[in-house]
Amino acid sequence: MRILLTGGTGLIGQALCRHWQHQGHELWVWSRNPQQVSALCSGARGIAQLQALDGSAPLDAVVNLAGAPIADRPWTAARRTLLWRSRVDLTRTLVDWMGRQATPPRVLLSGSAVGWYGDGGEQWLTEDSAPGDADFGSRLCMAWEQEAERARQLGTRVALLRTAPVLAPQGGMLARLLPPFRLGLGGRLGSGRQWMPWIHLDDQVALIDHLLRHDSCSGPYNGCAPEAVRNADFTQTLARTLHRPAALPAPAWALRLALGETSVLLLGGQRLVPRRTQEAGFAWRHSQLSAALGLLLQKQ
Repeated sequence: MRILLTGGTGLIGQALCRHWQHQGHELWVWSRNPQQVSALCSGARGIAQLQALDGSAPLDAVVNLAGAPIADRPWTAARRTLLWRSRVDLTRTLVDWMGRQATPPRVLLSGSAVGWYGDGGEQWLTEDSAPGDADFGSRLCMAWEQEAERARQLGTRVALLRTAPVLAPQGGMLARLLPPFRLGLGGRLGSGRQWMPWIHLDDQVALIDHLLRHDSCSGPYNGCAPEAVRNADFTQTLARTLHRPAALPAPAWALRLALGETSVLLLGGQRLVPRRTQEAGFAWRHSQLSAALGLLLQKQ
């Protein structure tokens, strides 16, 4: 396949490039720093402008994973603007460009996040559940998906992947958690009762590939492992895998004071079921948290 990827220099994008290079696909990465693409993204060519592909052979697929990190700092006015531009505005630009092609791509897989549901509390959530609308993160995801959905008007199949925090041997959420947990300074966040969906990087890559290859896959899919765990369970499992205690919880009031509305990403949660993902025939390699963490930490 001929594939255009946004967000290709990120954690998931780099893993996708390695996977697709082995499969022999032609890859382009739309990046603000195209000169870095060849070093970071195996087998891909970097482009600074979409117009660089005008007049070339039609693309088979577009995978849209671009977006500034959402959880690493408070949602100030300036940060909200950056997050919106890097997701919503970028996706609008991408779909508009697709519409100007003589032959639009056959499929658009566009990223989203489990934050689409907001804080779901104890409610079981599937891809058919209603969106949250109480915080900026959920509104951002809704607008992001709406821009991607416009590609259906071009005759393009659209799949939306609502991704949970990704566990990887380097980078992502696990890289931020490991330093304090290795020192025995980790612990639950707030009460620890909030549900915490997750997915192993290998399964995230395999799921994206699965959704691209199966023409029947359209609409939203939850990118999470089928095992639902609470934050307290996650932190205890991580600490046990590292042979460390997890006795220093982070109080909810302190997280709210430090992060403001962004703290909903840590103190809220989603009791998520990947129902449509299962119905699409996807098979997880890493469905149990304890086994997934054990394998990941062996690679450290």
